[in-house]
Amino acid sequence: MIHIIGGGLAGSEAAWQAASLGVEVCLYEMRPEQATAVHQTDRLAELVCSNSFRGDTLTNAVGLLKAEMRQLKSLVMKIGDQTSVPAGTALAVDRTQFADQMTSALEAHPLVTIQRKEIHEIPPPCDPLEPVIIATGPLTSASLSDEIATFVGTDHLYFYDAISPIVLADSIDQTVAFRASRWDREVDKNDRTLLSDSDQVRGDYLNCPLTREEYIKFVESVQSAEVAAIHDFDNTKFFEGCLPIEVMASRGIDTLRFGPMKPIGLVDPHTSREPYAVVQLRQDNLAADHFSLVGFQTQLKWAEQERVLRLIPGLTNAKFVRFGMIHRNTYINAPSVLQETWQTRRRADLFFAGQISGVEGYVESAASGLIAGLNAVALCHGQVPRILPRTTSLGALAYYVAHADSRNYQPTNMTFGLLPPLINGPRRRSMRRQAMAERALDDLSIWCQDNGKQVNVQPPALIS
Repeated sequence: MIHIIGGGLAGSEAAWQAASLGVEVCLYEMRPEQATAVHQTDRLAELVCSNSFRGDTLTNAVGLLKAEMRQLKSLVMKIGDQTSVPAGTALAVDRTQFADQMTSALEAHPLVTIQRKEIHEIPPPCDPLEPVIIATGPLTSASLSDEIATFVGTDHLYFYDAISPIVLADSIDQTVAFRASRWDREVDKNDRTLLSDSDQVRGDYLNCPLTREEYIKFVESVQSAEVAAIHDFDNTKFFEGCLPIEVMASRGIDTLRFGPMKPIGLVDPHTSREPYAVVQLRQDNLAADHFSLVGFQTQLKWAEQERVLRLIPGLTNAKFVRFGMIHRNTYINAPSVLQETWQTRRRADLFFAGQISGVEGYVESAASGLIAGLNAVALCHGQVPRILPRTTSLGALAYYVAHADSRNYQPTNMTFGLLPPLINGPRRRSMRRQAMAERALDDLSIWCQDNGKQVNVQPPALIS
């Protein structure tokens, strides 16, 4: 049996992979017995921040990661594709249906037992071997977090993350907001490539345009707004890829306009010009009655959020389904703790996966759980855990986690910079990325052939 602590994306994916290979799994999830600061349900794999899994083309690094996970029959990707909502070249999902279907699939699997209880300690090694995967995520409970800190010593770290607000669709003034994707791009969901202009149907985002005067007024209001207090605020560390808008605004008047409010590639049909700045809203559920503000994670007090965000043209009368909030993300200094197999260096039977292992992002978290699950199965069968080719995004992400500079370790999203460069590859960036993606998928296919009996490369019956 494999014991998996945490029913988020990583834990759920690890459980599915192991059970699909015939190994019994016990999955522990503390909700609803023990709530967190941001979860709203007791569902497995609940998405608490954005509903976006980010880019879904092969020339996007996380898109390549998705393609590799689909090749290994990832449950997260299967359910993500089934519950997708319009999001241009990205994959976004209906968060409620996604969590419901993930939960149903795992509850229905005969080899998966789900225990709703909080685990306070790291289970000790046992004989016969029963591997343990800790995938408790950024909101690990205080008691288990203390236990992990004891296990890893001074290498237990944390940073703070923030969540974007969600508004009711019918409260958005669509005489002001316009529908468009950046550069009017759409994606062919069958082969993950961009469609030509003649194939485009409509943009997938609602865009609220701002003039220079409106933008400056908005930024100044953000800069002067009151933030919610958090513990250890003076020592707060934010993940650079997910900064609150007030942190970005504090860095200069134009920071937001070159960040989440960049207008590049968007033309306002009311003026036939590119706006000075723009706020994008992405569909948050299949019913299309909820939209989230893209890149607008914030720690402003709720009353301040309502006041400031209503300065955005098109959101003057916005009704908020959820305000933004801030939470602590717990993670370990992975290079000093983990191997490329996601096993700990001190205990071969103990794995970390997901955001607590030092990856950032939904897809990256699920990917680490996928490999941890496969390697836990290998241990159960008396086999040597496997390392994927570094030319694949799955292998490159594992290599980074195990070999990055431990003196200044930062959680990472998947990027092409983590992959080995091509020898004599194309000079044009898009062509070079396409070639790297083709190399990755070819190498993964070869790896799957070599490990076909030990990895899940056949469609799981319960979701086919």
